[in-house]
Amino acid sequence: MPAFLTLDSLNYAAPDGRRLLDNLTLAFGAERTGLVGRNGVGKTTLVRLILGELQPSGGSVSVRGRLGVLRQALAPPPGAAVADLLGAAEALARLRRVEAGQGTDDDLAQADWTLEPRLEAALADVGLPGLDPDRPAATLSGGQATRAALAGLIAARPDLLILDEPTNNLDAEARALVADVLGRWKGGAIVVSHDRALLRRMDRIVELTSLGAEVHGDGYDLYAERKAEAEAAARRALADAAKDVARVAREAQVAAERKARRDAAGRRSRMGSSDPKILLDFRAERAEASGGRQTRLADRLKADAAQALEAAKARVERVRRLAFDLPPSGLAAGKAVLAFEDVGFARPGGTPVLSGLSFGIAGPERAAVTGPNGAGKTTLIRLAAGDLEPTAGRVVRGVPAAFLDQQTALLRDDETLVEAFRRLNPRATENAARAALARFLFRNVAADKTVSALSGGERLRAALACVLLGDRPPGLLILDEPTNHLDLDSIGAVEAALRGYDGALLVVSHDADFLEAVGVVREVRL
Repeated sequence: MPAFLTLDSLNYAAPDGRRLLDNLTLAFGAERTGLVGRNGVGKTTLVRLILGELQPSGGSVSVRGRLGVLRQALAPPPGAAVADLLGAAEALARLRRVEAGQGTDDDLAQADWTLEPRLEAALADVGLPGLDPDRPAATLSGGQATRAALAGLIAARPDLLILDEPTNNLDAEARALVADVLGRWKGGAIVVSHDRALLRRMDRIVELTSLGAEVHGDGYDLYAERKAEAEAAARRALADAAKDVARVAREAQVAAERKARRDAAGRRSRMGSSDPKILLDFRAERAEASGGRQTRLADRLKADAAQALEAAKARVERVRRLAFDLPPSGLAAGKAVLAFEDVGFARPGGTPVLSGLSFGIAGPERAAVTGPNGAGKTTLIRLAAGDLEPTAGRVVRGVPAAFLDQQTALLRDDETLVEAFRRLNPRATENAARAALARFLFRNVAADKTVSALSGGERLRAALACVLLGDRPPGLLILDEPTNHLDLDSIGAVEAALRGYDGALLVVSHDADFLEAVGVVREVRL
């Protein structure tokens, strides 16, 4: 299979000197590759190196095919039309000039008469049939804009697609459409994603770690299984190597003590011996030589054990993992937590977003708010949190609640993490704030970072620390797309913590794996 893209001994260091990529060698052909790894490990950097936006400090990037790129942050410029999102504005304008009889010779030579039917088919493929190329791009939702850009790439038929978090802003139906499109794609694709349903459609998974890249055949589930097995084996090897170091040290100590006792006995024997001095000197030299051999052997064994320990450590990636337990909320079974009673909501002068909505949550129930983008999910959870008041009916809140929105707006850009924690939890001392932040991996000076300096995943982690480990554990936790900016390991840690949470959950998420993992049993469908 020909390679459309080859990375040969690629090296890159961040501006702060931290080495992100070290001697990376990979090839990408006509297979679909899911690119995964922890936040900050270098996935976006690798994409920028491939596109020539960054220059490697060593090695090379060789491109032998046409690349099509879908950016994570898709922001159409002011005045852009759908045709611009499709990447076809100039080609469509050329066709219209020719059809109107105003085309130049160059227009006639370059006209692509199959473009419009290809675009129509691609738009239908991504769930946007009949979308007008002249429609202003600003009238599309973020998810619609992403799907339109993907349709343009499909119609252009590049050899290799590069997609950076293509499903981040999509609802469940649109996510499924994108996964189906990639499932049918016959060219190559590099998909940076933590969407497990999408990763299951990949032909292979490439995981970037601080130790390099590991290639796993097949999709996500087999990758996850093998990764867990490899990590368990590496931890066992590390434990065994540590035991060997301790054993060799103990044996060397015993040998040294035994030699010391022999030497002391020899000195006493020499002092009381009537043997000739030359014989006594010979015995002493022989004992010294024997002791030297034993010392050298012990040193060699200790060096070998230490080397084996370092090799075992190298196999276990030396990064701190996000792991935390939530404090008990004390929520009683059957306690009325939240009730919507014939609730409606409309902006002044606007059409109703919600109307006649009634449901209740009691005790530690777990409910998901589902529905397509624009159906009112965010409005519902803001009503539940008390950020909005209904324009009809009423919302009854029976327990303290904590709300975490997608933008983590509860954090202020100009404050440090310690300041944010203490503002949101006024009774917390500085030591208590630092201890809580440390549980979410903001240790020591990291707790003094300003919010504006955080990545998306770090910002979410900080917000989780502030709402979950504060003065008064909430009986109801309200989450709006909590996994959008987390890597796979962090998603797993959040899932594990929420499984052990004894309060109620109201969650908006398009991640079916996440909803299943945290034990959601009810659905409020809009």
